[in-house]
Amino acid sequence: MATDDYRGEVAPGGPAEARELSRATIRKLAVSPMNNNVYLITDKATGAQLLIDAADEPDRCLALIDEGSGRLDHLVTTHQHWDHTRALEQVAGRTGARTYAGADDAAGLPLAPDVRLHHGDIITVGELTLDVIHLRGHTPGSVALAYADPGGRTHLFTGDSLFPGGVGNTKNPGQSFESLYADVLERIFDRFDDDTWFYPGHGDDSTLGVERPHLDEWRERGW
Repeated sequence: MATDDYRGEVAPGGPAEARELSRATIRKLAVSPMNNNVYLITDKATGAQLLIDAADEPDRCLALIDEGSGRLDHLVTTHQHWDHTRALEQVAGRTGARTYAGADDAAGLPLAPDVRLHHGDIITVGELTLDVIHLRGHTPGSVALAYADPGGRTHLFTGDSLFPGGVGNTKNPGQSFESLYADVLERIFDRFDDDTWFYPGHGDDSTLGVERPHLDEWRERGW
């Protein structure tokens, strides 16, 4: 079970916050003036680690890795937007981690991923498994990751596709609210229960139970 004192409230320049689960530790760090979230998942049994979004400040990302087991096995980029990839090359190069990104976003990254992800793929981190969820609309290849803690809740890492209060931005050319809303509804809210905690690409966390009553409102307003 998650520790009761975790709130997921971090600030750029401030310390990371850690959440202890039965088999994993989740660490959350905020970097850059854009308040980008960087997440580190550590498998307690083996020390294997996965970093989500090397967004900026590579030295702080590396320090976060050291707060865990000190190694980095996997580095996942949730989507191709520049503010989530500014430290990608440095962190990958200095750790030797295997890199991952959604197949339809791969060409837009500063570093080509070792693995191109598709909906339904699984990433194994030591003795942990994370499900890959393709969410189309914010970018063509945006992905979320789902970790189901045994005996506890599911933990979703949603990038910029889902935030407290709505789905991600879809106002720019090439983006689609209809597509993103449909995927978030079908692949997240229809699949996971209200206790599911999600960790977005910027700002604070939330749960599906808090957000679910507002789904019709999101659809009606179109963002």
